[in-house]
Amino acid sequence: MVQGTRHIALIAGLLFAASGFAQVPAGAPAGTTGMCKDGTYSSAATKKGACRGHKGVQTWYSAGSTAAAAAVPSVAPTPVAPPAAVPAPTPAAAAPAAPAAGTAMTRKPAVAYTPPANAAPGGGPGLVWVNKTSKAYHCPTDKWYGKTKNGAYMSEADAKAAGYHADHGKTCGA
Repeated sequence: MVQGTRHIALIAGLLFAASGFAQVPAGAPAGTTGMCKDGTYSSAATKKGACRGHKGVQTWYSAGSTAAAAAVPSVAPTPVAPPAAVPAPTPAAAAPAAPAAGTAMTRKPAVAYTPPANAAPGGGPGLVWVNKTSKAYHCPTDKWYGKTKNGAYMSEADAKAAGYHADHGKTCGA
């Protein structure tokens, strides 16, 4: 019987190795599914995007690799209780482990750009500010009037003739 168990363990190990997934290192946090190229661990469920912002995936262990490794029997057989005596797993036990502290990958919050306090000199009645980068023009009542980096003042008619469009479709003239 011991010889048959060894064969099963050997076959299971070979099948696992042939699956293309690496084994989770011993020092990895619980729930680790991959290692990023910068040396951090990921606990993402899928490989896609798992190491975004960490130079990509170096080694993928897969979500099931730790469970598969645990399922491989040891060389020495252990007694097993009959199936009726095994309690059903609780939902808390079936939930994946949370990543260890310091391994969570977070994205930096987006910072909204606010216009400078002072408008460029030279504006006045009947003039709009054209943003040469976005090809939009801004009215004197707009918060971006005279405040974008690459722009100039001109009449609204000249701005339209030059191919500029009203910001958010708001024209300045009546």
